[in-house]
Amino acid sequence: MTVTMDEVLDFIGKLPNAIQIAKVQEASARRLKALDKEAYSGIVAGRRARINDNLSRACLRRLTGTVQGRNSTGSRAGLLLDEESTRILRTDPRNTRYRIPEDTTRYRLPGNGIPVTCLDLIEDD
Repeated sequence: MTVTMDEVLDFIGKLPNAIQIAKVQEASARRLKALDKEAYSGIVAGRRARINDNLSRACLRRLTGTVQGRNSTGSRAGLLLDEESTRILRTDPRNTRYRIPEDTTRYRLPGNGIPVTCLDLIEDD
């Protein structure tokens, strides 16, 4: 038997107290986490990725590189920029944060990584 969304919302609307509603919230959060994990499972070390427009730091948008691994929660990934993206970031006037020496050909973005939701996998050339 399939349950419709209207039936689910009606059921939630009839829950008697905050404790029961909190249990629904917790179950929803677990499901969302599982869906995110599945959606971004391909973002692993060695894969090429492009930073998408969801990232707030504009100077990093559309730069490409190689994924270096993910943090312990899997929510962020390190990125080693390719040569062209390293050059672009070095010369971007909006870049006030990353100081890249002229002789650096590939630059690993410092910090705790890029959110995986801001990375799109790209095919190797």
